[in-house]
Amino acid sequence: MPAENKEMTFLEHLEELRWHIIRAFAAILIIAIAAFFFREIVFDEIILAPKNPGFLTNKLLCQLGEKVHIPKLCINTKSFQLISIKMAGQFTMHITTSIFAGIILGFPYLFWEFWRFIRPALYEKEAKHTRGAVTISSFLFLTGVLFGYFVIAPLSVHFLGSYNVSDQVVNQINLKSYIGTITSVTLAAGVTFELPILVYFLSKAGLITPSFLKKYRRHAVILILILAATITPPDIFSLILVTFPLLLLYEVGIAISRRISKKIDAE
Repeated sequence: MPAENKEMTFLEHLEELRWHIIRAFAAILIIAIAAFFFREIVFDEIILAPKNPGFLTNKLLCQLGEKVHIPKLCINTKSFQLISIKMAGQFTMHITTSIFAGIILGFPYLFWEFWRFIRPALYEKEAKHTRGAVTISSFLFLTGVLFGYFVIAPLSVHFLGSYNVSDQVVNQINLKSYIGTITSVTLAAGVTFELPILVYFLSKAGLITPSFLKKYRRHAVILILILAATITPPDIFSLILVTFPLLLLYEVGIAISRRISKKIDAE
């Protein structure tokens, strides 16, 4: 039987959903306001850090490049200045960045509210098996965000910031463009790392099977390579650095789907 026996009308469901959305939005707003007031930390220590030589990833890659005698591994050795060409440009980006911070840091609570909404519709056995969904999903998302920030972001900044078609053209990078790159790669990585959760629910619904994932493994590898090549500099080390975790996630998805398929067959 469902986790809660009380039946609700359609309007009652909408009212319940509305309050879940309001609470989730309030949590994101509170975090965004806090991020707005801690401007120096958010911008100087986090957002703008990947372009500086002292950033952790940049230092480690430079040290590795010196040991293996590959100078190209040393990235972002020269920090560059950003420009803002609109009167309200910096203020607008301050607000936008604060909202992104609220979404990223508030994701665990957002997912928890979503879980609280759908839990009454689950049977006790289903609710028990998916009890750790909030923790696992939050862990995967935040892991993806950290991977995007510490790995993909500095590589993208180095490649896009230093690329030029001619010595006669000088890069004058806009603040909006830079922050857009950082936030997009980190959020994209966070969403991508949710792949095992997506595979779990699709397998539970019977929409995908381990045989399906194995059959199209080669296609998935090609898509992952294309994605990795798009967001990384054109060198084999960066390509491997980004491709390997994505391939690992796909294999984890196959293992999850296989386990779900065995449980369904047993039942």
